[in-house]
Amino acid sequence: MPRLLASFSLQEYRRQPWRSLTALLAIALGVALGFAVHVINQSALDEFSRAVRSVNGQPDLEFRGMRASLPQAIYPLIALRPEVQHAAPWIEGTVQIDSPPSTGGAAGQAPHAPPEPLSLHLLGGDALQSAPLAPALQPRLFAGQDRLQLFAPDAVFLNPAALQALGLDEASAPGALLPVRVHTHAVTLRVAGTVAAGGAPLAVMDIGAAQDLLGQDGQIQRVDVLLRSGTDRSAFTATLRALPGWPAQVLVQQPGGEQQRAAEMSRAYRVNLTVLALVALFTGAFLVFSVLALSVARRAPQLALLAVLGLTPAQRMRLVLWEAALLGVAGSAAGIALGTGLAWLALRMLGGDLGGGYFAGGQPPLLWSAPAAATFFALGLAATVAGAWWPARTARALPPAATLKGLGDVVQAPARAWTGLALVAASALLASVPPIGGIPLAAYGAVGLMLLGGMALLPWLLERVLGGLQRLWPATLRQPLSMLALERARRMRASASVAVGGVVASLSLAVALTVMVTSFRGSMLDWLDAVLPSPLYLRAAGGSSKSDAALLPPTLLQAVRDLPGVERAQPMRATSLWLDPQRPAISLLLRPLHGPQAQQLPWVGAAPAQPVPAGMVAIYVSEAVATLYGVQAGQPWPLLDRAFSTGLADGSAAGADSPATAPMAGAAETHFFIAGIWRDYIRQFGAVAMDWGDYQQLTGDARMSELSLWPAAGEDQATLQPRIEAALARLSGGQAPPLEFTSSAALRQRSLEIFDRSFAVTYWLQAVAIGIGLFGIAASFSAQVLARRKEFGLLTHLGLTRRQILTVVAGEGAAWTAMGALAGTLLGLGVAAILVHVVNPQSFHWTMELRLPAGRLLALACAVVLAGTLTAWWAGRQATGEDAVLAVKEDW
Repeated sequence: MPRLLASFSLQEYRRQPWRSLTALLAIALGVALGFAVHVINQSALDEFSRAVRSVNGQPDLEFRGMRASLPQAIYPLIALRPEVQHAAPWIEGTVQIDSPPSTGGAAGQAPHAPPEPLSLHLLGGDALQSAPLAPALQPRLFAGQDRLQLFAPDAVFLNPAALQALGLDEASAPGALLPVRVHTHAVTLRVAGTVAAGGAPLAVMDIGAAQDLLGQDGQIQRVDVLLRSGTDRSAFTATLRALPGWPAQVLVQQPGGEQQRAAEMSRAYRVNLTVLALVALFTGAFLVFSVLALSVARRAPQLALLAVLGLTPAQRMRLVLWEAALLGVAGSAAGIALGTGLAWLALRMLGGDLGGGYFAGGQPPLLWSAPAAATFFALGLAATVAGAWWPARTARALPPAATLKGLGDVVQAPARAWTGLALVAASALLASVPPIGGIPLAAYGAVGLMLLGGMALLPWLLERVLGGLQRLWPATLRQPLSMLALERARRMRASASVAVGGVVASLSLAVALTVMVTSFRGSMLDWLDAVLPSPLYLRAAGGSSKSDAALLPPTLLQAVRDLPGVERAQPMRATSLWLDPQRPAISLLLRPLHGPQAQQLPWVGAAPAQPVPAGMVAIYVSEAVATLYGVQAGQPWPLLDRAFSTGLADGSAAGADSPATAPMAGAAETHFFIAGIWRDYIRQFGAVAMDWGDYQQLTGDARMSELSLWPAAGEDQATLQPRIEAALARLSGGQAPPLEFTSSAALRQRSLEIFDRSFAVTYWLQAVAIGIGLFGIAASFSAQVLARRKEFGLLTHLGLTRRQILTVVAGEGAAWTAMGALAGTLLGLGVAAILVHVVNPQSFHWTMELRLPAGRLLALACAVVLAGTLTAWWAGRQATGEDAVLAVKEDW
């Protein structure tokens, strides 16, 4: 018997190899996409962690400021404690390289120009203290150099990535001169050696020389500490905090915190990308369902004969599930192999970044994980078996005698709605559950329950809607063929639910993705209108909100305002704040937010109108800050008070243009008041906006990273750019950095291009889902038509022509797919509401307005109805080609 059953299954695969191959490829594609995304992200995370460990070493504790710097006087307070074995101070910043280095290579050898311009991360440390804590950062001199060159003010040591980025090698690097720019000051450094640290391009130099270069005399960024054996970390930290004059803005974090924060920053993106990749696996399960439903319908007489010969219903069910398991094993194995290849190719061509911007610039090695492969293999197998569950139950419930006579299952259970309604209600309840570990797991479960509830409601919906349509149809317009099609579509509601289930599932996902992307894009357009108020923007070339090497002098603002052709100019700046050692840094955005020419933020709700209490500074937090830190408008924020409690200026502000002081104690307390909440679609972990004048009064730092310009009538970038560059050259003594001018229209266009490129995969997934759904309905109609071949023969004997029979079949297909399109659209809108109002806020901590693209949704539904009608007609055409006499001869 087992050999007979195996031959029975293999014979079906050989008879319809293309259908089985299509189902296998669908499962393989779903597993491959999900596994590839996982491997790429894990490889990028592992490479990032290794780079951080090589740069930061393995200290027991890390002390850093909530803002960019700490007073250098804090170092002896830590290093001289008896519990401390080693303590190493560090200062870091960014320098710009606008021209290639000049090398001492062979005569006539032209140096390779680096990317223009190149931002180079600079790290200053004490070579006498850093070796036990971070050996990969220990400078190594080139051969023949004196050891005192370790402390030379112009000596710099590059890691392999920096050498490669600058076009240097072992022959040209020794003694190469490196022209760098910090703010508006240009200096020349000398490459004196290397460091072994991996990761992004990095330069290391003596901490004193780095302080002078960065203009941060008396400032440090962090202190790494190695404690003596047996020291309790918590007790040591508490002792330091109790010292007189200990700055309140000092954060203490454990080793590995940076890796954890990077993983947390990319986690929501990785999870959502994996879920999107598994959409193909979800739709592949419906393709398996369609293929096996067709197989069971085609082999119904053989299954019935096996039942007569002694095969029990449970054995028939296991037979179908076993066939599905074979497909699942083959498809999942192929998917793991394909996913490995896709991951390798993506890492080689695109690096570890999949569009989120978290790991850009690296090319990590492939990190293959056996547990992850086993997990995705099991997911593919489970999806295949789940898709085969209903056909297996159909095989189990086949009535042998009736099936052998070609009557099939003509009994229809009454349609009930309570199961579907209960699932939909459970979905609504689950959608209100908060995220688990920062991931909207309950929301994903709510989407699944809503899809199951909608599928369970299909028979009830078909009976109610089609029955009501019959009652409303005027008797004078009733035609026998149309009434036959409607009546059979209504009475065979269980078969109809099976037939259109794939279309409902795929269409609902397509509708949900369409509404979500449209809502996000529309909200993004509104947001860009609010955050880009001026026609023209300028900054130092290569500058960004993450770079402190491209700050413009404060005197440039007034000089630009005095130029002819400039109607208005406003300063802008972005810096970072570390408020919680367990979370990534948030952004501090400085804008003119008060006064008659104040910039408006994209407020959540109405613009803030509540008065700020006397003696407090108004701030405006993004939705992410409000969610992650549990704050709301109309209340003070003591945590931010700590960041400004010492009265320190921003660490990067202690330059020639803006001297900073760093008192250890006795500074006036600053209290902040949350005056409003605004929407931000860029900074996932939050941003705080502060008025430019308030920040300047608090810190004494008036340098800018950007200028927003309103040209006068008749002026444009071409006429203003040379005037502004000349003004900056006069202010900088001829050492002006190159400027980058960008219009708001160009920024808007670039943002939308990035958005569309990021969501391009969703359009492909929509096409895959719809295609699989239409193939499923074609296979389901084929199964239904095959089971009704005797019915078609009887209708032929009653006088109906083949064209009339095809009209009935096409009418049934139109009725079923119309109901499927209606159900899929309604279900998709429900899923879209969960995605827009639950998944996005829980994943990325921002909200958006739900927008319905009515035209696109109507066109999508009409296309599905048309395609479903044509596939039903095509399936009927294949079955009605048999001779009518042969079709009913068993009944003679």
